[in-house]
Amino acid sequence: MDDNSPLLTLDGAIATIALRRPEVANRLSPNDLRMLRDHIDAVNEMDRVLVLRIVSTGKYFCSGYDIGSLAGKSDEGALSFGKVMDVIEAARPVTIAAINGGVYGGATDLCLACDFRIGVPACDMFMPAARLGLHFYRGGMERYVSRLGLNSAKRLFLTADKIDADTMLQIGFLTEIVPAEHLPTRLDELSKQLASMAPIALLGMKKHLNAIARGSLDIEALQRDLHRSETSADLREGAVAWKEKRQPVFNGK
Repeated sequence: MDDNSPLLTLDGAIATIALRRPEVANRLSPNDLRMLRDHIDAVNEMDRVLVLRIVSTGKYFCSGYDIGSLAGKSDEGALSFGKVMDVIEAARPVTIAAINGGVYGGATDLCLACDFRIGVPACDMFMPAARLGLHFYRGGMERYVSRLGLNSAKRLFLTADKIDADTMLQIGFLTEIVPAEHLPTRLDELSKQLASMAPIALLGMKKHLNAIARGSLDIEALQRDLHRSETSADLREGAVAWKEKRQPVFNGK
């Protein structure tokens, strides 16, 4: 691992992956993609982790895939990039992208693979695939359509238009916009809010909502998770805490 590869840190129920190549606008090399996948695989095995944040250093959030690698080995191209974005979408914890600046190319799909996207007024985005002669991969196109709608997806893919933060919020790319100086505080607030929820319900609904958006809901899996929730100690604790007007203490059981 080099000193600038994505870094995973842990703080109780909250994990954070930091992108650390500000000198190249945090573009992702093949090795960075492998590290991202390995970090997410590791976090998926940590039952205590309920929230995963992706943050970056410098002026830009991320400029996507290292274009210089597109002509490399077949397993280091756009399809490999897309597989890692699918891994991010399927991550067990609830995910947040803290978008501190410009987000370009495949990085826009990284953000759409996250459950929440907090931006700042100076952030912007564009998808240059058609300008580069690159046909985007299936998972990314599906996320664009399911998150943003067909009209916005066509505009962004087919024209390569750059859009500003207000437009990103309007079309649903951003969940919210906060002043740049408040981004760390808002990220912590949302992370702690999510981490305070009942794990069975929180993680189950995240998973099934994504499946509904893809048109691939597993009814039997949903029924199993419903039953697990309805018979859980957490549900009983939630009901008692509501009655007693106090914060519940959940244990994921």
